[in-house]
Amino acid sequence: MGMNVGTSTSDEPEVIVDMNTTPLIDVMLVLLIMLIITIPAQLHSVNLDMPLPSNVAKKVEPVVIRIDVDAASVVNWNGKPIQDRADLEAKLKEAAAMQPQPELHIRSHAKAKYAATAGVMASAQRIGLTKLGIVGSEQFAN
Repeated sequence: MGMNVGTSTSDEPEVIVDMNTTPLIDVMLVLLIMLIITIPAQLHSVNLDMPLPSNVAKKVEPVVIRIDVDAASVVNWNGKPIQDRADLEAKLKEAAAMQPQPELHIRSHAKAKYAATAGVMASAQRIGLTKLGIVGSEQFAN
């Protein structure tokens, strides 16, 4: 078992040509830590001015007006039949003048003519009623 001690005959050690990068990495890490510490913390929140809580209940139940269009295309106002278009528009004008504005729940029979239901909606929109709802549309699913 032999050991190789080198081939040079001089007693001087060989010169290392590589650069020592350890001090450079240390300086870089110190600068990185200083940068992280000096960056201001950013908040990801939205400041809102919320109203103060009160014990007074302000919830008012809306007035609901049911308008039904039956199989013969007769328009009913809360269960009472309406004679003609002028009577319907007079009742809609009364409803539009109410504060707060009432909700109109329009229910149409499957056999009713489209023109009757569309006429009720067009009259309500023309007069200025904005709270319209079509109820009972599950009957048209099939």
